Amino acid sequence: MSETVPVRCPACRREHVYSAPSYPCACGAPVTPALDGTAAPTPVAHRAWDEDWVTVSCGSCGRRDQWPRPELGCPCGAVLRVPIAGTGSAPPPDPEPRPPFQPVTIRTARDAVTAAALYLRWLGYRDIRRADQRPPSGIGLAARGLVAQVDPTVRPASLRDVECLWLTAMTEDSGCVYFSLAGYAEDARERADALGIPLFVLDLTGTPQPMNGHADELRSSAS
Repeated sequence: MSETVPVRCPACRREHVYSAPSYPCACGAPVTPALDGTAAPTPVAHRAWDEDWVTVSCGSCGRRDQWPRPELGCPCGAVLRVPIAGTGSAPPPDPEPRPPFQPVTIRTARDAVTAAALYLRWLGYRDIRRADQRPPSGIGLAARGLVAQVDPTVRPASLRDVECLWLTAMTEDSGCVYFSLAGYAEDARERADALGIPLFVLDLTGTPQPMNGHADELRSSAS
């Protein structure tokens, strides 16, 4: 069960009771950031990618991964970043079969990026971060040996979008994968097939659905 801590909004002084959400580790165990109930929350004035994520150790297998930092929305309009305490580690047990992917519901563009990042982590990629090069549309993610593009708009990804992702991957000597909320134009799908780019569509449950054979192969590699 998640720890519950009191949180006082510094803007309106309203008291809240907050429980941090849990996320699924690759070993199948739930991972919950340890909250610091003695420290004051910090209002979020602007978004920065590095500040939106926190490294947390799994209490079951000791795996360290990045997860969304705990936040609380106050009725006064303030968004509060809830302080977290240090987390311990444990020695890893014998490897276990990979559990099913646990999605997060998509309600905002940030949720779409989070869903894609969680899926990449489930596939086995680590050190997922914001990409150095900004794509012409959507959000770029990067991991070791991979660049990904997440398009949370209501416009199907275009041929140019797919080709730009491929060119970025070539300059960085990496593989690439595309996540779109609204699907792909027909010529974009044909080009992705020719270039070997896995295409996924994010449904509103946050589960990436493979749209070509390359995406099927990538998903099968995690089974």
